[in-house]
Amino acid sequence: MKTVSTEIAIIGAGTAGMVAYRAATRTGAKRVMLIEGGVYGTTCARVGCMPSKLLIAAAEAMHHVQQAPQFGVMPASVQVDGRAVMARVRAERDRFVGFVLDDIDRIPAADRLHGYARFISPLCLQVDEHTRIHAERIVIATGSSPQVPDALKELEQEPDNGPDNGTGNGLDKRLITSDAVFDWEDLPDSVAVIGAGAVGLEIGQALHRLGVRVSLFGRSGKLAQLSDPAVLAKAADYFANEIDLRLRTDIVGAAADGDGATLRTRGADGVERTDRYARVLAATGRRPNLERLGLEHAGLELDEAGVPKYDPRTMQCGSSPVFIAGDANTELPILHEATDQGRIAGNNAASYPDVHAHARYVPFTVAFTDPQIVTVGQPYQALQENRCVIGEVSFENQGRSRVMLLQHGLLRVYADNHTGKLAGAEMFGPRAEHLGHLLAWACQQGMTLADMLAMPFYHPTIEEGLRTALRDAKKKMKTGLTPLEACTDCVPGA
Repeated sequence: MKTVSTEIAIIGAGTAGMVAYRAATRTGAKRVMLIEGGVYGTTCARVGCMPSKLLIAAAEAMHHVQQAPQFGVMPASVQVDGRAVMARVRAERDRFVGFVLDDIDRIPAADRLHGYARFISPLCLQVDEHTRIHAERIVIATGSSPQVPDALKELEQEPDNGPDNGTGNGLDKRLITSDAVFDWEDLPDSVAVIGAGAVGLEIGQALHRLGVRVSLFGRSGKLAQLSDPAVLAKAADYFANEIDLRLRTDIVGAAADGDGATLRTRGADGVERTDRYARVLAATGRRPNLERLGLEHAGLELDEAGVPKYDPRTMQCGSSPVFIAGDANTELPILHEATDQGRIAGNNAASYPDVHAHARYVPFTVAFTDPQIVTVGQPYQALQENRCVIGEVSFENQGRSRVMLLQHGLLRVYADNHTGKLAGAEMFGPRAEHLGHLLAWACQQGMTLADMLAMPFYHPTIEEGLRTALRDAKKKMKTGLTPLEACTDCVPGA
């Protein structure tokens, strides 16, 4: 077995690991080793952000055609070519992965090691059975993997017709996760999506709009990351009108049925149903890739879930020379957070023991459904009673939204009742990703309602809806504006 020494060992070459490598080398580390056991290519590029948005873009194209008659535009007959849809998804996905591989290739070969690393002592790693690494500092950036509920485990057995019946890689598996969807070569005729989080909602709605019969199951009454009951109710009503949405539903049993699957489910009313689907998609979250790390030999304090305890301002695990970043720590499995955490971990690993606390981004999440779902800053469920005012705007009569037939949704902004400082927001509505950025920047800059209302709002834009919500919040404070009764963003100069 080969034995090597390094200043910093980084376990995992995903987004957090690659950023940590660059940060550590820029900060002055002389020898940094990047260790990867799986295929190169980040979760975002290979199985997450980018391929899912490619599928969503195809679904939006179909949806726009279907909506055209409401504008008086009568399209010719249109149909979905599932093979063409998935061919573009895979081709563009591979292009994004290629960009990541190019970045990997720019890292010196001497700094890259392939294999699965595990702790054999606090600062000693063994990589497969070929290399032992003595490191002065270590960064854990092993990412995450989709998890499958126990109720669906029986479906993991392959269908009798073999691993591939000519319809494409992975399509013949009864049970899949979101990681496998983007390898399909064609679309199935029906899918049960288990999980009403952001991933389940995004993929479920996209498949539905592409002509797949979809049922979307959620154990609770929640959707995506929403906690505001008013916004959640709007979103639930909308999705229930578009898709077969079954919230507060338990999976009682799952069984193979030919090359498909039969699900037995129980709703909140106690009534059981049995339905057959060609495929079952488990979208019930991801778990950190920590099982094979041998953390019992790392000398780290672990939480009840087996994740090393760490300081989110430094990414340091206790007072040790070990740092953790990205999905491996379960904080926020979002790319810009993985990037931020990787940068902090890499900088501090290079400068250890001179570790610095860094300000973190304001929490900001987007679900790319249609309409989109956004949360920013402090969530509704964390608001302090009597300390907060809530301003809102419905998009049903919001000027630009109605012009574009996007008149669905609700935005609620939260501000401190005494200072007027923006605390957070939740939104289900059109182009929410753009409003979300404005709100996230305002939160991070510590802006007040008055500060935001002093900014320009062009007419007619969806952003004027934000102005309406801000005015609504400000008028609820002890000193505030007198509201206009009419739709204030329908009138120029209002």
